[in-house]
Amino acid sequence: MIADGKIIYLDNNATTQLDPAVIEEMLPFLTKFYGNPSSGYQFAGQVRKAINRARERVAFLLGCQASEIVFTSCGTESNNAAINSALQIDPSRKHIVTTAVEHSAILRHCEALAKRGCAVTFLGVDRDGHVDLGELEQAIRPSTAIVSVMWANNETGVLFPVEKIAELCREKGVFFHTDAVQAAGKIRIRLGESPINFLSLSAHKFHGPKGVGALYVKRNSRFQPSIIGGGQENGRRAGTENVASIVGLGKAAERAAESIEEEQNRVRAMRDRFENGILEAVSGASINGDRAARLPNTSSFYFDGIESNAALLLLDRHGVCCSAGSACRTGSGEASHVLRAMYSDEDRARGSLRFSFGRFNSDSDVERALEIVPKVVEKLRRSSSPTPASAQPALESLS
Repeated sequence: MIADGKIIYLDNNATTQLDPAVIEEMLPFLTKFYGNPSSGYQFAGQVRKAINRARERVAFLLGCQASEIVFTSCGTESNNAAINSALQIDPSRKHIVTTAVEHSAILRHCEALAKRGCAVTFLGVDRDGHVDLGELEQAIRPSTAIVSVMWANNETGVLFPVEKIAELCREKGVFFHTDAVQAAGKIRIRLGESPINFLSLSAHKFHGPKGVGALYVKRNSRFQPSIIGGGQENGRRAGTENVASIVGLGKAAERAAESIEEEQNRVRAMRDRFENGILEAVSGASINGDRAARLPNTSSFYFDGIESNAALLLLDRHGVCCSAGSACRTGSGEASHVLRAMYSDEDRARGSLRFSFGRFNSDSDVERALEIVPKVVEKLRRSSSPTPASAQPALESLS
């Protein structure tokens, strides 16, 4: 039961509130326009037209051509499809280069491929969360099929120089893929003449529905589909289209394109105000990763002397939604692999919290969070054994 009945949602990197305008646009395709877009009659043609419009909207968000957009079920499928395609194009190339701080959709897939005979190089990062471009260049071999580096880290928000990496890969004759699930809709992306071959995104990270994503496939880039069947998506992803969700993705992309400036300004201002307030109020608090080269909405804090799991229990009791890392790893009991890669410090990895803001957050959310978070940290530090179990007596009050 939440103390004051109001949720303060500061976990927008996990998922986002569905935009009411997106819901409104989706509804007719759950009721009135139910035709199969692959059918030949006019009723189905109306549905095909809606899918084409969604494709154009996503392309506008990314600054590319509509024909370069392939709709998928999620960011994970898009990531898998890009890597699988590169491995199929040239079977003699079975080496993948990625980083140690990727989302589990990349890491787990690469680990599975390694068990099947592929070679994988996981590049480390420095304390700011950055990869060494010289080390990356040296990692590319004649047998390298693809390099996959995320555009923005989902835990720290740190941005990678993907355009430089993509250019390096082009010079080496190697495919480049970027997981842009956290970046799309939050920062301006212009693929145009970019050397990036593949880019993944997911609708629910920018106020669209869950269960739908897209893969950008650069024109003239060779591509082999992972899902074989009908000829949907121009033969690049078989299966009857999830029409309502695709329409929702399109509308969310349109809304995101309209609000990029807001994301860069108002949302960043909320994030910065929160950070400055926490740093002033809480001793032993610090920011994880580069404070400049990062997403405008993301704040990863290390709090000396606390356990993040205990903090999450207390914060949840008082209506504050945040995370200790990726939502996909919540409940695993593992400390953040991202922070362990950055700091080689288990205590820091287990004492950090991620707060991520969105356009539906308000100044009052920031004010209330600034009241609650310092008190939670103080309570936990006073506890002789700051574990989730011992935190229970502190759940009744933060006064």
